[in-house]
Amino acid sequence: MITTITMTTGFLLILLGLYGALVHRNILRMIIAFSIANTGVNMVLVAVGYMHGRTAPILDSEALLNGADRLIIDPLPQALVLTAIVIGVGIIALMLAYAYRLFESRGTLNIDNFKDLKW
Repeated sequence: MITTITMTTGFLLILLGLYGALVHRNILRMIIAFSIANTGVNMVLVAVGYMHGRTAPILDSEALLNGADRLIIDPLPQALVLTAIVIGVGIIALMLAYAYRLFESRGTLNIDNFKDLKW
């Protein structure tokens, strides 16, 4: 049940982020929309890695003797999500810096005013 709710919320956030990025003409709103979509992707990855009835992969020698190694979750999805969070923060910081430079040079963040960037 938790997996279904998390995965549904993640897909809704992805759709909401994509919708916001396509509809808005302000660059800051587009950056926020991309951030929301990124959060949705992370939620879907966490939901895919969740296994009901299992625990975090923290093992010591005593836990291995009791057979706890069969009751742990694969840590790969969590590691991927942590990496994605770090990369996402870097990309958002780069987008914000680029938006700031555009605002300094043109005085606006509306993408309709950047006609020289089109083909």
